Amino acid sequence: MRKVILQEFVTLDGLAAGPNNSVDFIPAATRGDQSFGKEQSALMDSVDAILLGRVTYQMFAGYWPNVTEGEEKPFADKLNSAPKIVFSQTLDRAPWGTWKEARIVKGSAASEVAKLKRQSGKDMIIWGSISLAQSLIGERLIDEYRLVVCPVVLGSGRRLFGDTSIEMQLLNAKSLDREAVSLKYILKG
Repeated sequence: MRKVILQEFVTLDGLAAGPNNSVDFIPAATRGDQSFGKEQSALMDSVDAILLGRVTYQMFAGYWPNVTEGEEKPFADKLNSAPKIVFSQTLDRAPWGTWKEARIVKGSAASEVAKLKRQSGKDMIIWGSISLAQSLIGERLIDEYRLVVCPVVLGSGRRLFGDTSIEMQLLNAKSLDREAVSLKYILKG
């Protein structure tokens, strides 16, 4: 069965977004980090679908299709060519620059993801997409959590886990070049 991997950037105080849903803390913690770049490239080789919520889709679609040179290009090419599914009640289309459009799912994310997990293929990745992630966490549909803990405290914002109680088992912890820490967990039991 395919796995759903959630990669989320969080602050030391457990926030996945700051005030006004700002994620400005993320680039400061990872930009130019060679260790993180290698980890991301390997991750892209292990997945064949990207699952996104509307807000993260709009942010990504405005950036990644436009990366045509530089050190991010090899990763961008992998990300841009991967099939994408956007969970949104409001979008009718999800263009991705000159690349293939993402598929829109307006129905239940949990039902669609459960169906996708039963299909053959590589694993699936969710980046950001806090509302989507929270709905799938609540349904126990996330198989692996990759948390990148950024060395910043924001004080207020959106928590990833909210009131959800989950026991996890640590698979790996790795210090990155720019002082963030990459943690890999699976559900216990």
